[in-house]
Amino acid sequence: MKVLVTDPVADAGLNRLREAGYEVETAYDVEGDALLDAVSDANALVVRSGTDVTEAVFEAAPDLVIVGRAGIGVDNIDIDAATDHGVVVANAPEGNVRAAAEHTVAMAFATARSIPQAHVRLRAGEWAKSDYLGTELNGKALGVVGLGRVGQEVARRLGSLGMDLVAFDPYISEERAEQLGAELVDFETCLERADFLTVHTPLTPETEGMIAEDELATMEGGYLVNCARGGVVDETALAAAVEDGTLAGAAVDVFADEPVGPDNPLLAVEDIVVTPHLGASTEAAQEYVATSIADQIVAAFDDEPVANALNAPSIDESAFPRVQPYIDLAETAGKVAAQMFDGRISEVRVRYEGDIADEDVEFVTASALKGVFEPLEWQVNAVNAPKIADERGIEVTEEKTRQSEDFQSLVTVTVGDGEDEIGACGTLFAGDDPRIVRLDGYRVDAVPHGQMLVVRNYDRPGVLGLIGTVLGDNDINIAGMFNGRETLGGEAVTVYNLDEAVPDAVVEEIRADERIIDVKGITLGNGEGEDYGSE
Repeated sequence: MKVLVTDPVADAGLNRLREAGYEVETAYDVEGDALLDAVSDANALVVRSGTDVTEAVFEAAPDLVIVGRAGIGVDNIDIDAATDHGVVVANAPEGNVRAAAEHTVAMAFATARSIPQAHVRLRAGEWAKSDYLGTELNGKALGVVGLGRVGQEVARRLGSLGMDLVAFDPYISEERAEQLGAELVDFETCLERADFLTVHTPLTPETEGMIAEDELATMEGGYLVNCARGGVVDETALAAAVEDGTLAGAAVDVFADEPVGPDNPLLAVEDIVVTPHLGASTEAAQEYVATSIADQIVAAFDDEPVANALNAPSIDESAFPRVQPYIDLAETAGKVAAQMFDGRISEVRVRYEGDIADEDVEFVTASALKGVFEPLEWQVNAVNAPKIADERGIEVTEEKTRQSEDFQSLVTVTVGDGEDEIGACGTLFAGDDPRIVRLDGYRVDAVPHGQMLVVRNYDRPGVLGLIGTVLGDNDINIAGMFNGRETLGGEAVTVYNLDEAVPDAVVEEIRADERIIDVKGITLGNGEGEDYGSE
């Protein structure tokens, strides 16, 4: 078996692979046709952020079993293409956590005390002591956007130095935040209260540019530190905010385009400290991620479970055919329940009824969690979803009963905050045809696909006609409609399958009717829904 390594990794990992009896070939800085030639006979590929693993790479490597990312971020790997070609993608998420957290702390001190600027001037012969009046971190408020693994480590370290902690993270429990000494607040409040704001969220279409001109204006007089992902903070807006004094300073380790070009606006502002993506650059971190990836390659070659696989199930081969149809069903039910729920999710309950209750459903439960968490972490999957739940203090309950009302098997995913909850119940028709058959307690028969609009309304004559007319007048085609109600004249739920999302103006037309209680949009293509508001 041949392992191709195209970015430098620690020798400890390479030696482990050689000791296991594999051929290890290094080909650093290859790209284009040279990369395709190099990977053509490889069984494993080890990369960092410098190699783009595209569809073309998988096409050129018919014998590839696994791609190992020696680090956490897999922005440079086409995971969908890997899955299509049956290639496992694995990363090493734990190794960089401590290093990234420590670099974040260092960057906070660097910008607060102008350490790099003073260093440069002193080396140039200037004793500029009177030009730098620093800011102490003790007693200041630290705002943390994203209280995941790295965010939690940063909170622990800076909290122990006397900083007051506020955090924005819609997918962490109040209890877990309290354990860290952090107060959970909404995004705007986090920005308003933070003297120092540190960003620890992945880069997704939803988080790209989430901190821009308006958000930076809210932080007037504060400092911003970004050692997470370039693109989350608008670089042009940040440069302007520091340049004009809106912010006191900033520290940035990651950029939208790397390597960073000389025309990047952040490089021209004296009060912005910049480093070239050094968050994970420690000897201990690099050795850990190298050996972790080596161990996962060995496991993949031995047909054993891969610990940090991002796209591969881990389930007994003989049981997989019976469980497989329920994996997507559970994930879909999780997406629907999460997008229907308005509160902060602190509980997830997965209930199995009927024949499915006899099976090993651990992977199905993990898939349900994947559906619930997908809006939060772009690389969440059935392998790491249970760990994400544990890290965020979300209680996960699994229930089984052989008894099932009306259906051979049912999977119900319920999310809640300890007071309110919403559940989505699914089953399979004709073996593998998924249906949502109960939603928030209402009996429905909905095809979970694409764009969906869920309307709660009072059961009055003409409501369905109103909604259909509004959608039709705005050229929004209804592909399917499913209605359920509790009692005659009470409340009802209608689920619409649509060919496209509903614009806000159209939603307002629907909401304007006094018979409408709540309107929610659900997208099952990428896990993100749009909340159209409620009464």
